Amino acid sequence: MVSRKAIPIFGMAFLLVLRIMQMDLLYPVYKENPSIQTDTRKLQPGDLYFALKGPRFNGNLFAMQALEKGAAYVVVDEWQQGLPPSRTFLVEDVLDTLQQLALYHRQQLGIPVLAITGSNGKTTTKELIHAVLSTTYTTYTTVGNLNNHIGIPLTLLSIREDAQIAVIEMGANHQKEIEGYCRYALPTHGLITNVGKAHLEGFGGPEGVRKGKGELYDFLRAHEGTAFVMWDYDYLREMSRGIPHLVTYGSSEADIQGRVHQGEPFLEVDILQAAGKKTIHTQLVGSYNLPNVLAAVAVGRYFKIPDDKIGLAIESYVPSNSRSQLVEKKSNHIILDAYNANPSSMKAAIENFAALQAGQKILLLGAMAELGEDSLAEHESMVRLIARYPWTEVVLVGGDFMRIPHPFKRFATVTEAKAWLDQQDFRGSYWLIKGSRSMQMEKLLG
Repeated sequence: MVSRKAIPIFGMAFLLVLRIMQMDLLYPVYKENPSIQTDTRKLQPGDLYFALKGPRFNGNLFAMQALEKGAAYVVVDEWQQGLPPSRTFLVEDVLDTLQQLALYHRQQLGIPVLAITGSNGKTTTKELIHAVLSTTYTTYTTVGNLNNHIGIPLTLLSIREDAQIAVIEMGANHQKEIEGYCRYALPTHGLITNVGKAHLEGFGGPEGVRKGKGELYDFLRAHEGTAFVMWDYDYLREMSRGIPHLVTYGSSEADIQGRVHQGEPFLEVDILQAAGKKTIHTQLVGSYNLPNVLAAVAVGRYFKIPDDKIGLAIESYVPSNSRSQLVEKKSNHIILDAYNANPSSMKAAIENFAALQAGQKILLLGAMAELGEDSLAEHESMVRLIARYPWTEVVLVGGDFMRIPHPFKRFATVTEAKAWLDQQDFRGSYWLIKGSRSMQMEKLLG
């Protein structure tokens, strides 16, 4: 198989030719064996094994094991003794080859690709849009949260020939990341849910977050794309200027308009239309999900899906994976929103919970991660926000919640907090559980 290591480098023109040569050989193999695996523990016979490397692992060391387990071919960037040349692709960089293969495959697909990014609500919005589009089209989308430099190419390579549309989630924690994803996802449509205080450390502050997320708009602007824009957010109005095709949604002045009909126990949304309104009864907790619902309606309408199908799809969607879930335990009603947290999403969740009409309210919050030099100040701000409302109990866990003075219960770990919680006898109360992924606050219910 072709190897850059075996050929002298003559510059960028050579690299381009070499990539084309690799794709000419690799793409037909992929078409015959379209299932790709990067973990030998999950490998099935007939898979293509890509030997990725990281700071703590080297997939090249498991290439022979992959073949023994039935891999059709392996793609490596370090030759291992015993590898059969007839079933081995030796390349300069396995990750780059995976991404280039994804680009090559994307270029063969004549379908719309909708990219979604933002600080909060990406996955929920993606799932709602996927549910709506799937009523009418063969739709492929990001599985779970595989929204990074490995997950996005794997998602693209999972798209089959029967695809009519694809929805790709893009996560990022530093500038130029979304720009890189767009180079091989080639989105025709895009949606930024919002821009908030997430990954401040990697982005270099709030303005860096805006610039980084805005790279999706930059791509659409440069390639005659279409953006779905939450028109209530002035900053998205500003950021989307110059994009040739805009579809707007919001509470007013937008192509698709809606408002909260009721927020408890589940969100109900009135979609305003020229001929009246339609109320969508969701299974999502929190009025902060209004923009996510309106985004799904806007995308569905744009792709000419009937309103009844849009409404039914949204109403049938049940959140999972600790995102806006309502859980019952010992007669307690628990809002489990513990998949992730940043200052923007934490503030929205607290304010929504404070507005809930309930007797006993228990606040269980884990620390927020990746805030850099702003972390202490953001946690102090959150404590001030909490102090504005009456609560039955407040429990703050880990991180910078341990470094600042406050009158609430504090625990260094979720294990300690759970030990305390297990000794309580709350009945008929409402809980909000939220925290950054690293805190694993959902273990409080284990």
